[in-house]
Amino acid sequence: MTQYIIKRILLFIPMLFVISMLVFVLIQLPPGDYLTTVLMRMAESGEEVDQALIEGLTRQYGLDRPLYRQYLLWISNIVFRGNFGRSFEWGMPVADIIWERLAWTVVLSLGSIVFIWIVSFPIGVYSATHQYSFFDYLVTLFGFLGKATPNFLLALILMWAGWSWFGWTMGGLFSPEYQREAWSWAKFVDLLKHLWVPLVVLGTAGTANLIRILRSNLLDELEKPYVQAARAKGVSEFKLIWKYPVRIAINPFISGIGGVLPELISGAAIVSIVLSLPTTGPVMLNALLSQDMYLAGSFLLMLATLALIGTLISDILLALLDPRIRQGV
Repeated sequence: MTQYIIKRILLFIPMLFVISMLVFVLIQLPPGDYLTTVLMRMAESGEEVDQALIEGLTRQYGLDRPLYRQYLLWISNIVFRGNFGRSFEWGMPVADIIWERLAWTVVLSLGSIVFIWIVSFPIGVYSATHQYSFFDYLVTLFGFLGKATPNFLLALILMWAGWSWFGWTMGGLFSPEYQREAWSWAKFVDLLKHLWVPLVVLGTAGTANLIRILRSNLLDELEKPYVQAARAKGVSEFKLIWKYPVRIAINPFISGIGGVLPELISGAAIVSIVLSLPTTGPVMLNALLSQDMYLAGSFLLMLATLALIGTLISDILLALLDPRIRQGV
């Protein structure tokens, strides 16, 4: 087990280095750069653009350096100084922009993950153990609807229903009167009133997907000979289901961690825009559109790093959970 973990960690470092290079190249692929965007805006507004200004902005943003030197400067500042660079558009350190919105992103993402697991796990098990029942058909219908309905469309429907039927403002995390107020019990209660909307919106598709996966995997396990043999020996149905088949069927829950951690940064950008949520998603989207390369590159690098960390964690947990993985079976 120790060798398995060490091997995974050793693979983590070179993969992260390669990914950082790919990220930096990726954000340079669109034609032009942030300076091009600035000059276009100035031209559209009728401002005159002289050559001295162009040269000054080029030196200020380091765009006159070769690509490999820009990358080495960027990655060395991150590794040795924790400095992600300075956002061109915001005019402030990238780290300040990220950390400012990261807390709410983590709260919403972790909340939606807990919601997905709490709802999908018991429903998936019950659906598999009561195959072809009315509830099983109902869950299957919910699974198809949940996968087919885009999250942003569900957010729009909830916002419309809340305002039309109850007069509630569903967007944001706080009512207007609490937006800039100091923390208090009343503000916390107001947060809870608004928090369920993004949790349901962000969790619906994931819940529907995991219910279907868990149901399918558990049905496969329940048909295997070891289950039939245990049932013939008189093992109670509850113990039979929960001790072995469920333990193997929940592997998708564990392996899904690799995709969960990047969500802490991406923050479901479109849903966040629709619901006016103060997460990192809209900032990252705007950075990509405006070619704010240090801000966009830092977001993409954090996404890739969290994906690798999530994969490492899920590999270790799967090895602990399933002896077949530890033994390379």
